[in-house]
Amino acid sequence: MSNLIIDGYNLKIQDIINITNNNLKVKLSKNSIIKINKSREVVEKIISNNHVIYGINTGFGSLSSVTIDADKLGDLQSNLIRSHACGVGDKMENNHVLMMMLVRANSLAKGYSGTRIEVIELLLSMINNKISPIIPRIGSLGASGDLAPLSHLALAMMGEGKCNVIKNGDWVQMEALDSLREFGLEPIELQAKEGLSLINGTSQMCTYLSIAVTNMDHLILTADAAIACSLEAIKGSHSPFDSRIHEVRPHFGQLISAARILEFVSNSEINKSHENCDRVQDAYSFRCSPQVHGPVIESIREAKRMLEIEINSATDNPLVFSDSESWEVISGGNFHGQNLSLISDYLAIGCHELASISERRTNQILDPMWSGQKAFLTNEEGLESGLMIVQYVSAALISEMKILSNPASIGNVPVSNGKEDHVSMGATGAYRTFKMTKYLSQVLANELICSSEAMNRIVENPGKGVMKIHNWMKIMVEPLIEDRSMTEDCERVSNALLNGDLSNLFR
Repeated sequence: MSNLIIDGYNLKIQDIINITNNNLKVKLSKNSIIKINKSREVVEKIISNNHVIYGINTGFGSLSSVTIDADKLGDLQSNLIRSHACGVGDKMENNHVLMMMLVRANSLAKGYSGTRIEVIELLLSMINNKISPIIPRIGSLGASGDLAPLSHLALAMMGEGKCNVIKNGDWVQMEALDSLREFGLEPIELQAKEGLSLINGTSQMCTYLSIAVTNMDHLILTADAAIACSLEAIKGSHSPFDSRIHEVRPHFGQLISAARILEFVSNSEINKSHENCDRVQDAYSFRCSPQVHGPVIESIREAKRMLEIEINSATDNPLVFSDSESWEVISGGNFHGQNLSLISDYLAIGCHELASISERRTNQILDPMWSGQKAFLTNEEGLESGLMIVQYVSAALISEMKILSNPASIGNVPVSNGKEDHVSMGATGAYRTFKMTKYLSQVLANELICSSEAMNRIVENPGKGVMKIHNWMKIMVEPLIEDRSMTEDCERVSNALLNGDLSNLFR
C-alpha cells in the first residue's frame, strides 16, 4: 500500500492516471490541513459578523444580488447542488470519475476555498474506497466550472443519487447513501460556501485532458515508430532524417522526431540493399514526417506544462485569502477553462494530422508502385483482397476526426441571463480530444499492421529499432496467409498502443 499526499501544489498528471490503482491511498498533507482550517475560519467569521459576501450568503450567477438569511445557508448550498445536478448523456466511466474527484480534492487542498476539512476528507475516503458517483458526462460549459458533472459528485456526497462500487472485482450500482455506509461513511450536510466550492472548478476538463495527453505521449512515439516501419516496408530513403537537415531548421519537436526515426532505422540491411536504386525522392508522407510530427510533440509538451499548473490551482470562486492579521474574500474567474479549451483544440488538430499522414503511408505500403509487392499485400491477387479494407477503415476514421477537429473553443453560448456571457466549452473540447486519441491509435495500429506484413515478405532485416517493433507486432498479429477478418487484430494493437506497450519497448 502506498500513499499519495496532496497539498494543492505537487500533483502530477501521472498521479491522476494512477488513482485507479487499488493499492494507492490519498491523504492530505499536514500543511494543507492547516491552510484549509484557516480558510474555513474566515468563512465562519463572515457568517457570525453578518458580512454579505458572494457565494457565502448570496444567491449565485445572475441571482448574486440576493442576500440569504444565516439560518438558510445550508439549504442554499444543498439547493445549489440539487438544481445543478441535471447532466445528461452517457455516464462517465467510473475510473474517470475517480480522477475527477482527485483533481477537485487537490484544488480544495490548496486552502483557498473556505471548505471544512470534513468535506475534503469525505471526498478522499470515497476515492480510497473506490466509490464512484454515477455522473452524466454532458452539462459543463467549461466556465463557472464543470457545474453539472461536479454537482452529481456533490449530490452523492450528500447521500443522494447513485454510485458504483467494486464488489468481487466488478462495479456494482448502489444508492449513494448505501454505498457510503457500506464503508462506514456518513453523508455530508453542506454548510456555507461548501457546495459552490465543490462544483466551481475545472476538474472534468482536467480529467479528460490528462488522459488525452497521456495517450498522446504514447501515440507520438508510436507515430515516429510507424513511419520508421513503413519506411523500411517500402524500402524508402533514410536521407530526409539526416540530423544536418534538421539542425538548420532547429525546431525542438522536429529535431526529436527526426532523431527518433533515424535511430529506429539504424543498421538497416533493407536500406543497404537498395542504395543504388533509381528512386529519387519519397512522398511527403515519408520525407516530411518530422516536420509534421514535430509540431505535435511541441503541442503535447505545452499541454503538459499548462495542465500541471491547472491541476494544482484554486479554480473555484470566490477565493478566501488570509494571513495572521487580515482576510479578504475576492471574486474572480479562475473557473474559466479557456486555456484548457484552446490547448485541447490544438491537440485535436494534431491528432488529425498524425492520422492523416499515417493513412497516406498505409496507402503506399499497399500500392505495388511504391512497395514493389503484390497489391494490398494479397497472397493471390484478384482472388483475395488482403489488407485493402484496413486502409478504408483508416480513411473512415479520419473522416470522423475531421469533423471532431472543429474547434470547441469558438462555440460560445451566453448563459445565466447574460451574466456568464462568455464560456470556454473546454469540457466539450477536452472530451473530444480524448476521443480523438482513441481514433488516432486505431489509424496508427492499421499502419503498423500493414508495414509489419510487408516486412514479413522482405528477406533483409530492417533497422534495429524497427526490428524490435516488428518482433512485437508478430506476437500481436499473425501473418496474413489468407484473407481473414482483421477487426480483432486492429483493436488489439490499438489498445496496446494506448496502454503504452510499444513505448515500454524502448524504456
